[in-house]
Amino acid sequence: MRVGVSFGVLLILFWMTQPGMLIARVPYAGVAFYLFVGIFSVTLVAQFWSFTSDIYGPERGRRLFPLVAVGAALGAVVGSWIGESLVKLTLFEAFDLMLVALIPLGAALALVAWTDRRGTYGSPSDWTTSRWKEPAAPHNEGPFALIFRHHYLTATAMMILVFSWIVASGDNILFAIVQESLAEDLVAFRGDPAVFQEMLKDATTAFYGDLYFWVNLVGLILQAFIVSRILRFGGMQALLLTTPIVSLAAYASMAFAPILGLIKIMKVAENSSAYSINNTARHMLWLPTTKEMLYQAKPTVDTLFVRLGDGLAALTILIGTRLVPLDNTAFLAINIVLVFVWIGLTLFLVREHRRWVRDRAVDPPAVPSEAY
Repeated sequence: MRVGVSFGVLLILFWMTQPGMLIARVPYAGVAFYLFVGIFSVTLVAQFWSFTSDIYGPERGRRLFPLVAVGAALGAVVGSWIGESLVKLTLFEAFDLMLVALIPLGAALALVAWTDRRGTYGSPSDWTTSRWKEPAAPHNEGPFALIFRHHYLTATAMMILVFSWIVASGDNILFAIVQESLAEDLVAFRGDPAVFQEMLKDATTAFYGDLYFWVNLVGLILQAFIVSRILRFGGMQALLLTTPIVSLAAYASMAFAPILGLIKIMKVAENSSAYSINNTARHMLWLPTTKEMLYQAKPTVDTLFVRLGDGLAALTILIGTRLVPLDNTAFLAINIVLVFVWIGLTLFLVREHRRWVRDRAVDPPAVPSEAY
């Protein structure tokens, strides 16, 4: 709760840095806000899922997490549409969206506080209710010692790091392929560099606008109708393995058939699967853990290890463009190798998850069809 309120205060402070509000220009305000958004977007989400895992426990979490994640997918679609619509109105400027964002943030915090006071309906298991009484930081050993002391947490952290590395690298590769392909289509305009750059910029914007529309739409459909069925018929193993298999098919097709239309379809498949199927699976991994792990290890994994993956992707591009020149095919080959590492970590994690559930004496009941 305090973290959410602190982020709200920071949003107000960033809104006050707009030119002419306090002073003509606040140096490096844009860089600071960029870093803030990166922290904000992962920290609050990590805390939300930690709280959800704690309040519902593994039995209800298995049934409810796919449904809860529908709200997250729908919020992404609706939020982006509202933001774009407000900017088009003359009453709002881009800076004003920071204040608008306080409305859903405040509503979310109020719902969390209400849920925390109310608890859950029905009769949760003894294991779930006993976890409510556990301290969130009983030993104060720190999140890193906790993560590396348990193979289950270590494997989860490494899997998320590799996943973030692959997705960020894939986005960089896609941008390079898109620029090359569009430049070939606009070769007739190279005689006028200004016109060529303007047309390339417009074509790139149109491509990504259409790409993310389909990613959001397909992701919402997958979350609403497919995720729960994968979980019901294939369990956690199927849920965890779906996205790396889709990613493997995506990068293999990019390497052997570099056709922009096909690449676009495969990236829609990969990104929508990552935002829905994989996102639900990685949060469900924490259902059978302790309260200490939920509130110390999970936020660390979902923030630091995600950003480490992004950093490794940037380092890969840096090395492949400055030190050892690589073409797009070589970058795709690196990503394919990383996907096999991802699959290996996932298989190990599936085995650890089964052992962890057994050792923690958590036996989730069969999921009835009406729960979906």
